[in-house]
Amino acid sequence: MNSFDVDILNLWYGDNHVLHDVSLGIPARRVTALIGPSGCGKSTFLKSLNRMLDLVEGVRIEGSVLFDGQDIYAPGVDVTTLRKNVGMVFQKANAFPMSIYDNIAYGPRIHGVRKRGELDELVERSLRDAALWDEVKDRLTKSALGLSGGQQQRLCIARALAVGPQVLLLDESTSALDPISTEKIEELVSRLKRDYTVVMVTHNMQQALRVSDYAAFFLLGDLVEFAPTERLFNSPGDRRTADYVSGRFG
Repeated sequence: MNSFDVDILNLWYGDNHVLHDVSLGIPARRVTALIGPSGCGKSTFLKSLNRMLDLVEGVRIEGSVLFDGQDIYAPGVDVTTLRKNVGMVFQKANAFPMSIYDNIAYGPRIHGVRKRGELDELVERSLRDAALWDEVKDRLTKSALGLSGGQQQRLCIARALAVGPQVLLLDESTSALDPISTEKIEELVSRLKRDYTVVMVTHNMQQALRVSDYAAFFLLGDLVEFAPTERLFNSPGDRRTADYVSGRFG
């Protein structure tokens, strides 16, 4: 079963044709890594999965992106509901300048959760799911900006989980972190796939091998190859993929 079925997706920034006829199915409750050199279109593709690019002027999209069988670009789609179901964590941690508790409660409150007991339960569960609860449970009223970079990134994951998504999109979410924090995020991602579909952009080939079940290699806006990660790395079907994963690319 797939969370997304993408068919002949083309995307332009103005006159710049960024994605070319991209088609793939993203399996549910698995980790899919998007790999490729800088500027190849992988982050653009990631943001197309929850219509984050609606906020960018001059973007034009053709093709279909089905999420649970519904085309997310069809007229009348509720984008707020889409982004609730398809959460996103960015490269740089963007904790809100408020308490740890209020960071997590922010999304549920927007979606109508008002009872303190229900919010308390959501905050604790989300922080536990993000492997952060034990580190912050005694300072929930303190500013989130006092957390370390790695903790802030896990806080952002917890904040995304608090609204009950089905999918989590990670855009190079460990690239600015130290090795210990990176390891914690990778361990977290491996656990999250039991309940969520995870799609992650990474430049780290070893990270893709460690964490992902499937990998998609992008090059110059083309999806060159999509396969189970071990097969793509060990028996790639395209010479360009082989050159990239072996470090011979370019």
